[in-house]
Amino acid sequence: MDCIFCDIVKKTKPSHIIYEDEKVLAFKDLNPRAPIHVLVTPKKHITSANELKEHDKDLIGHIFLKIAEIADKLGCKSGYKILNNCGKDGGQTVPHIHFHILAGRSLDQFPC
Repeated sequence: MDCIFCDIVKKTKPSHIIYEDEKVLAFKDLNPRAPIHVLVTPKKHITSANELKEHDKDLIGHIFLKIAEIADKLGCKSGYKILNNCGKDGGQTVPHIHFHILAGRSLDQFPC
């Protein structure tokens, strides 16, 4: 399987790592859409949210707990946005589930 995020997790591709533990890796987005733009991905390869299984719920919960910690560490005092793109029509460009932390300015142009 050829997956750039798996390569980043294995550290065979360079990245600016913000946070790492045994389950997740967080790193700066190469094409940031906000002053703070970090990607948080599980080390386990899961293609998208559509591929999640019952046994992945603890992993996804762990990711969201870590997102809050990372946002705090990055100083996202006035708020932040968590974004997940799912599938081609949903804007997913890397087939490895990941969550964007966007912050550092008003994010009104990304309404949900």
